[in-house]
Amino acid sequence: MNTPSFGLDDFLPVLPAAILTAGAILLLVSEVFLGSATRTYQALLAVVTSVAAGALAFSNAFLPAHAVLQGYAVLDPFSSFTTVVVCLGTGLGALLGAGFLKHRNAERGEFYALLLFAAAGMSLLAMSAEFITLFVNLEVLSVSTYALTAYLRRGPRPSEAGFKYFILGAFAAALLLYGAALLYGATGTTHLSEMAAGLGAAAKAQPALVACGFFLVGAGFAFKVAAVPFHMWTPDVYEGAPTPVTAVMSAGVKAAAFVALVRVFLFLGPVFDPEVVFVIFSALAAATMVVGNLLAIPQRNVKRMLAYSSVAHAGYLLSGVAALFAPATVAPKSGVLSASATWGADSALRGEALKGLLFYLLAYTVTSLGSFGVVGALERREDETKGNAWDLDRFSGLAQRRPFQAAAMAVFLLSLGGIPPTVGFMAKLLVFRAAVDAGLVGLAVLGVLSSAAGVYYYLRVVVYMYMRPAVEGMQTPERQWTTEFALAASALAVVGLGLLPGSVSDWLSRAGLIFGQ
Repeated sequence: MNTPSFGLDDFLPVLPAAILTAGAILLLVSEVFLGSATRTYQALLAVVTSVAAGALAFSNAFLPAHAVLQGYAVLDPFSSFTTVVVCLGTGLGALLGAGFLKHRNAERGEFYALLLFAAAGMSLLAMSAEFITLFVNLEVLSVSTYALTAYLRRGPRPSEAGFKYFILGAFAAALLLYGAALLYGATGTTHLSEMAAGLGAAAKAQPALVACGFFLVGAGFAFKVAAVPFHMWTPDVYEGAPTPVTAVMSAGVKAAAFVALVRVFLFLGPVFDPEVVFVIFSALAAATMVVGNLLAIPQRNVKRMLAYSSVAHAGYLLSGVAALFAPATVAPKSGVLSASATWGADSALRGEALKGLLFYLLAYTVTSLGSFGVVGALERREDETKGNAWDLDRFSGLAQRRPFQAAAMAVFLLSLGGIPPTVGFMAKLLVFRAAVDAGLVGLAVLGVLSSAAGVYYYLRVVVYMYMRPAVEGMQTPERQWTTEFALAASALAVVGLGLLPGSVSDWLSRAGLIFGQ
């Protein structure tokens, strides 16, 4: 057996993950030498680590796309952009966690260490080009988030959420691993590029084996992105987890999982059967958009409402994924009507769809973190066990009690609803435009109608904040500067990227370049 040899170029792409891991280890080691009161710096160290890793990933985005680590991973703008988004979400999540944990006397180095370990797993997952590597990185991400979900250990909610997430997550991971094993059995390799080369012949020789492998891998990813009908864990886990953890899960985990899904199916989908892949993703997108919004409408628990909203946003993203596999067309440049010639979107269409997906992930990261950040800033430790910590009444009269937080929450909710001039509007516009250009007019119309239904439950919170009197005796935790800073940064990003989307447009066009495509 030959020992693999790696050069410096092989380790350059993984340096952002190495920085995140080193920061996590430093936090764990320093915890041993600290007293119970000296915890202020830990969140800041996590933020500095995230910024350093994100800056290095940004510089990597301008390098030529190529395979590294003997094909087990790839360095391309697509994965580098994802790492930047993940680091952005991790830094904001650490700032939100500082005030949240301080109020509960639960600031510990292991919280921020687990956050950085999860971010390292997300970064490595985005660049994985081989199934074993992908699975290991997925588990690094998953185990860290399992522990973060049950971090507080107070009352039944965190324990229930952690247990449910662990059991269902392990089941979904088993589905993905079993599907990968079936594809390996059919092709004799776990490398995505080599598997794609041999999949056509394998599909003809053993169609049932390959089809089962595909569906199981898809089911594993569908769980991670909370697509219907694999979404049932989302509201309970989001509600029971500490709110800053919920924010990171809704943004960073979703971004990394979507990027890994796109990479796997762009390699293997066109070889297997792009028509089947197209139909599956279209059906998933339609069901996820409709079910997520319908289940969010009756919710009075704002945290559960945002959880179902997260499911709906996964549906909008899936419509962009479906556009990647739409039939190649001979339509005029308007792209609204098309005549199916061969399956698989052309390179220009694919580039626009990827650009829309990436912009949506960036937009949803800053918006989701901000909205959950406001929810976390208002909830009191004493109310969590009573079940009313996230009730709509907690937002009554917020504009009079906390005008900045009310204004920030209004901005985030308008962005989630896709109302201009916020970044959420531009994100939905790009994704739905890609769907229309791919000939998915019906899916785009369904997405717009679903989004309009979502505006109802977003604006209901705004009505409570600005048009309802505060409930008598309602108390809110004292303000923390780290939380205020994170909310201000998120709100500025939501408005700034909505008004000036061209500031990242050129980079996003480059970020849509995927190795091997």
